[in-house]
Amino acid sequence: MSVSTASIPVVPASRRRAISQRASFVGISITLVAFFVAAGAPAPLLGALESRWGFPTWELGVAFSAYAFALLLTLLVVGSLSDHLGRRPVLIGSLALELVALAVFFAAGSVEWLIVARVLQGIATGGATAAFTAAVIEFAPAHRKRLGAIIGGAAPAGGLGLGALIAGGLESVTDATPQLVFGSLAIVMVAGVIVAALSAETVTPVPGALASLRPHLAIPRAARGTFRRVVPTVLAAWMVPTLFIGLLPTVLAGVFGIHDTLVGGVISFLQPGAAAIAGALTGGRRARSMLVLAPALVAVGALGIILGIALVALPVLVLGGIVGGSGFGIGFSAALRELTPLAQPHERAGLFAGLYLVSYLAFGVPAVVATALVAPLGVLPVALGFGAVILLAAGIGLAAQLLPRR
Repeated sequence: MSVSTASIPVVPASRRRAISQRASFVGISITLVAFFVAAGAPAPLLGALESRWGFPTWELGVAFSAYAFALLLTLLVVGSLSDHLGRRPVLIGSLALELVALAVFFAAGSVEWLIVARVLQGIATGGATAAFTAAVIEFAPAHRKRLGAIIGGAAPAGGLGLGALIAGGLESVTDATPQLVFGSLAIVMVAGVIVAALSAETVTPVPGALASLRPHLAIPRAARGTFRRVVPTVLAAWMVPTLFIGLLPTVLAGVFGIHDTLVGGVISFLQPGAAAIAGALTGGRRARSMLVLAPALVAVGALGIILGIALVALPVLVLGGIVGGSGFGIGFSAALRELTPLAQPHERAGLFAGLYLVSYLAFGVPAVVATALVAPLGVLPVALGFGAVILLAAGIGLAAQLLPRR
């Protein structure tokens, strides 16, 4: 039986509180979005710097994959750490490392330093994601607990899209985009450190911090059945932005002859923007019903993207991205809302780390494969193969929700 996130009890907060619960909720939520803005911003910048600095395309692929693999490894190692140490130490540590990554981005003068920055950013985001998501839910007002899960579900897509839009727009008008973007984000992260330091602790530390660093998935027993049922939908949903955004620069330049970074940034934003809006608008709907709708929208969107590329029809491509993005946002938000009530407070970070691990596997690994295959095979064959995998995962996800449960 599905449990609403409204049933989540208020987590007792530490009495050493310097700012209100509402201020902590707003500040932590903004910082969570900023992490994903920072993750999305390098996408258009790396393409522009490739042509400006003249480094080979394979190094661009290394820069993209380095972030994904650093994040995945970090999720496996420290994903559940805040369940043992408490949220605040992990939040502050992740923010400090993110500031180092932003400083490297700000000063980078070669692709090697960009790769270093992406690795540091991947580690920081991997450490922050589960702890921040748990903290947002725990700081949500007592009468609006569902709002925390909605923000946690919408932040990844909205932040990634906003980062690409801002960076792509600035890159079209100034060569100082890296300094403007990463300098501004650094200010937000400093504010995030202050908010985290002044906020109450929302979980009681429990023993086992060192043991939790052994690479593992910490899915609570009560959530494992539901976790298995939502995994195919989450996989399909997170592969859609890779198909749309990951291949978009190559598709726009090679298929449609569009080289303007502002246009690319706007089109890139439409898919994750639709995901964030759809996830937020359906946050009040029954999660299990949304988990039926989401894979259907993902499948239709993937077909639209493939048809847009095959027919050289930009409106069809964009419409497919919007529909698929809506499925992405609805599916991930619903999965988060369906799973959250099944974990105790000291189990939430481990559960969210497992969910994000699945998500980033679907987002990062196909991007590396697609980048490697586009040159020898061409865009359309890669898109067709990618789309077939998404349709398979979406079909399994739909079946997992519709077939009788044992």
